[in-house]
Amino acid sequence: MKHYLAIDIGASSGRHIVGCRDGGIQTDEVYRFNNGVKNAQALVWDIDELTENVIIGIKEAIKKYPDIDSLAIDTWGVDYVLLNGSEVIAPCYSYRDSRTEKIIDRVHGKIPFSELYSKTGIQFQPFNSIYQLYDDLQKGRLQGATDFLMIPEYLNYVLTGVKMHEYTNATTTGLVNAATGAYDMGIISKLGLPERLFGKLYSPGTLVGKFKPDVEKRVGGNIKVVLCASHDTASAVEGIPMADDALYISSGTWSLLGVKADKAITDENSQKANYSNEGGVGYTRYQKNIMGMWVVNRLRAELCPDKPWDEITAEAIKSAFTEWVDINDKIFLSPDSMKEAFDYMVKAKPQTTADYFNCAYISLAHGYKQAIEELQHNTNKTYSQLYIVGGGAKNKYLNALTEKICNIKVIALPIEATAIGNLKIQLCHSER
Repeated sequence: MKHYLAIDIGASSGRHIVGCRDGGIQTDEVYRFNNGVKNAQALVWDIDELTENVIIGIKEAIKKYPDIDSLAIDTWGVDYVLLNGSEVIAPCYSYRDSRTEKIIDRVHGKIPFSELYSKTGIQFQPFNSIYQLYDDLQKGRLQGATDFLMIPEYLNYVLTGVKMHEYTNATTTGLVNAATGAYDMGIISKLGLPERLFGKLYSPGTLVGKFKPDVEKRVGGNIKVVLCASHDTASAVEGIPMADDALYISSGTWSLLGVKADKAITDENSQKANYSNEGGVGYTRYQKNIMGMWVVNRLRAELCPDKPWDEITAEAIKSAFTEWVDINDKIFLSPDSMKEAFDYMVKAKPQTTADYFNCAYISLAHGYKQAIEELQHNTNKTYSQLYIVGGGAKNKYLNALTEKICNIKVIALPIEATAIGNLKIQLCHSER
């Protein structure tokens, strides 16, 4: 029986999951590691530590499953590594860094956002790669750059020596034309970005290559590296066993709420509602970023780091505090204190820790409600089912609030949907 390795990396942790087809897709987590932003003079990723954990996890996977046929890597979107030949141009910035704040107006001065949206269909986020890259250009970081690789593409390169751009993650940059599915050289030219950095985009299921000799020696074997839908949400949607006319939320650090669409929807209503059209496997993910479990994770770290989640939610259920806030306000993106961010936004200050969590959960559910109403208006369809996957699917209280506030049937699947979608694409590649 062939086995396959999904390396699924989020903004807070990564995991190596081995899967096989045995009836359905069976999985076994063989390695897990912490991931996170380093706060030096800026918010950055320790790309060397991340790479090291990827290699250690592959070694552990081969030790347990010597017959692994292939692997694929997915991560969060937007962030990337710049290379000069084989050398990393440090640092590798995190999307939560504030470096783009002064750049956004300059970009829109060259290309109005309405024009960008009509071409790419990508929602405005201050951290989109387009703004990060323009900041790099202004600071001279692109002058010696020979390559621009999204995080999964860089990790694939470390393993194989092959530099290959993958479609679904590339769409998160805000530089891919929604109609052609390729980097939009008109946008790139208007911004003065080096065209050499933006190569051909390859579809999920494409073979990247095999391990370099040094990697093979270190991990104790050689495995094919294949492109999955390397944006983790794209893989998650592939992993959801749902009807095509249902809504989904991939609930993690962010809550990504959307629907599978036949083609991009780039009209004025979609732009105003800040909906995004991101790459899927044979379809467009018409979706919106909503502030997700990030807010409750940060509240826990600040207010009660040692308290188990079941106790936190049990106490939140009993809280009488029912005020809610705009959970997508930029104040929640990267505050020094999440508690103080809530204090600033509410009219009546929460009195207990449970009040803060209840406010957060109710606010998330209202954020979902607003997004669903916008989506139904923009697609001219009514949806009766909402599938929730990812870490947030385990939160029964939030699921119940969502069902009540959004008036929709919630189907919570606390599964590793991203890893399953990653593995599904590898299986399809193998069975061709």
